[in-house]
Amino acid sequence: MNRSPYISDAPSVSTIMFKVLLALVPGIAAYAWVYGAGILVSLTLATSTALLTEAALLKLRQRPIKPYLMDMSAIVTAWLLALSLPALAPWWLVVIGTFFAIVIAKQLYGGLGYNPFNPAMVGYAVLLISFPLIMTKWPAPLALAAQPLSWSEQLNFIFSQSLPAALHVDATSSATPLDYLKTQLLLNKEVASISLAPMFGHFGGQGQEYVTAAYGLGGLYLWQQRIISWHLPTAFLLSLAAISGVFYLVDPGHFATPLFHIMSGASLLCAFFIITDPVSGPTTPKGKLYFAAGVAVLTYIIRVYGGYPDGVAFAVLIMNMCVPLIDSLTQPRVFGHEK
Repeated sequence: MNRSPYISDAPSVSTIMFKVLLALVPGIAAYAWVYGAGILVSLTLATSTALLTEAALLKLRQRPIKPYLMDMSAIVTAWLLALSLPALAPWWLVVIGTFFAIVIAKQLYGGLGYNPFNPAMVGYAVLLISFPLIMTKWPAPLALAAQPLSWSEQLNFIFSQSLPAALHVDATSSATPLDYLKTQLLLNKEVASISLAPMFGHFGGQGQEYVTAAYGLGGLYLWQQRIISWHLPTAFLLSLAAISGVFYLVDPGHFATPLFHIMSGASLLCAFFIITDPVSGPTTPKGKLYFAAGVAVLTYIIRVYGGYPDGVAFAVLIMNMCVPLIDSLTQPRVFGHEK
């Protein structure tokens, strides 16, 4: 006869973080295929900065270094930040953003489990506010570039921001589809004509839609492994589709389709990897639905009416501030007590 307690062993933090990193691999592979292997340099810089910075802060705080580094949470933060940055971001941009994410947004609050804000999004928001020109310029996908940069040219550009004499700086930077769409709409053009530009693919940005789909594939792996629940991704994607669908039905000439918003920017990266952060997000099932819906609505509002092309980072940080209230209002009824 079986005896209680019927409690399965919960996975360790390091196991969870390792599976998150594993789930990001398809997105990284697609990213490198679309934009070039320069992203591998950014990931290496971000990882090195995160580990060195976390080790230094742990030593200053007189905490054991090895156990905290081995949980791989710093690496997850580094990868999420690096994947949110332009493909050929200068090395110092990656280092500054990662340093700020680990020191200010994580360690100064007490480390993993105590940070109220998503560290990667804090680092991204700081960089976007401080260096908006660099942060909103992405290279064209290799398939669209007239003269694609070789690996050595990408490496040289990341560390020196210099190009071969035959290439112009415009070869390494252009507006994102979200940014281009917003700019052209301000010139009284309609979505149908704007979407004919070469940077647009079938559903989102040319090439970017493959990266986004790869993030979705990794997210499904996390759900299958029970690292994340269905609440946050489902509520985010359905809410984003709903609000963008309403605006599209009202005026399809000036508002993009729901599928465009889902397949553009950091939508799927946000749905499966960013808002699913167990520390800075809500803990109750109903609270997760409200939180994700709030992030989706704010993301859309910032994209369409705000001053930034993609509103994921600011939407997440705003909703992070609401988590204590959301959790307090959505606590499930204690068994045996009235509502």
